[in-house]
Amino acid sequence: MNRVFIDSENFQGVDYTEIPLPKGDYENCTFVNCTFSNSDLSAINFVACEFENCDLSMAIVDNTAFKEVVFDGCKLLGVRFDNCNSFLLSLKFSDCYLHLASFYKLKLKGIAFHRCSLQEVDFAQAELSNAVFNDCDLLNATFESTNLEKADLRTASNYVLDPELNRIKGAKFSMPAVVGLLSKYDIKIDL
Repeated sequence: MNRVFIDSENFQGVDYTEIPLPKGDYENCTFVNCTFSNSDLSAINFVACEFENCDLSMAIVDNTAFKEVVFDGCKLLGVRFDNCNSFLLSLKFSDCYLHLASFYKLKLKGIAFHRCSLQEVDFAQAELSNAVFNDCDLLNATFESTNLEKADLRTASNYVLDPELNRIKGAKFSMPAVVGLLSKYDIKIDL
């Protein structure tokens, strides 16, 4: 199978559930209003690409490379980022829905999530030091053996994480969401 090399192209409104995205390398490309739901994006390399208002729900990303990739206004429900190529992995998310996505064991120092819904996302054993969760909903997100040192969760909400099971030195929290650090103790706190 021949691999393609695509540089600096804009893809608008393409439905890749009908015709799959050709395997290859995509550099400096923009995908706008494209549909990738349930698509197989395995072994594709995305470098300095941007996805705007795309649906990547349940896309298969086995050994897919995401290097300096931005997702803006995208649906990424159930995407298993933990299966992608972790070499030079660099992601940024704004206004995205990532319910049930997985970042299990990934090294994502300094990753930024802005205004994202991260409900039931798996962050177990992930390296999230210096991560930013700006105005994010973390309802039922899993944090276990997660490194959140110096992470910024001041405007995040609905998180529950155990300080005894996660590294949180230097992390930033704010009231009232910080009570999520004490939920395992089943105590009542008046704010």
